[in-house]
Parts: sequence; C-alpha cells; structure tokens
Amino acid sequence: MPLYDYRCHKCGEVFEVRQKFADELLKVHEECGGDLERLISPPAFQFKGTGWYVTDYARGGGNGKTETKPETPAKPTETKTESKPAPAADSGSKS
Repeated sequence: MPLYDYRCHKCGEVFEVRQKFADELLKVHEECGGDLERLISPPAFQFKGTGWYVTDYARGGGNGKTETKPETPAKPTETKTESKPAPAADSGSKS
C-alpha cells in the first residue's frame, strides 16, 4: 500500500498515512479538526537512461548522471578491388 503525506491547514502538522488506492482522501485532521490537504511528493526512484535507476549503469564520471547519445545507423562499407599488373621482371643485369 502506498504512503500519502497530508498537511493540516489549522495546526500545520504534516503526517503520513498508509492508504489503498481506492480509499477516500482524508478531509479532517483527527487531532485538531482542521482541513487536510494531500501533498504530492516525488517518487522514491527515477527511471532514466538505459538502466533501471539513476545510479545503475551510469556512464561518465560516476556522478549518477547518464549521457545518452543518439545511435547512428551503421553504413555499409564499400570494398574496391583493383587489379594491378604484376611488376615486370628485371633482366638481372645492372650497369
């Protein structure tokens, strides 16, 4: 079950409540009777890059940031074969 943060507008208290997704939002603070507001909190982990977490599969200086470079398609290499005449044989006489 997820945890939700609530803040009371009357006393200013911030607290967590474990609730099901289908449960109704809390509207009244049980301790002081003030109106409650459900807070939005950041997720506990982030999906970035090719790894599951920010710290997994990090590339670079180990600062937790991943750099992704767009992949370029491989170009086919052209191979040319040239036929060259064989070098002429020397007659063996030098002057």
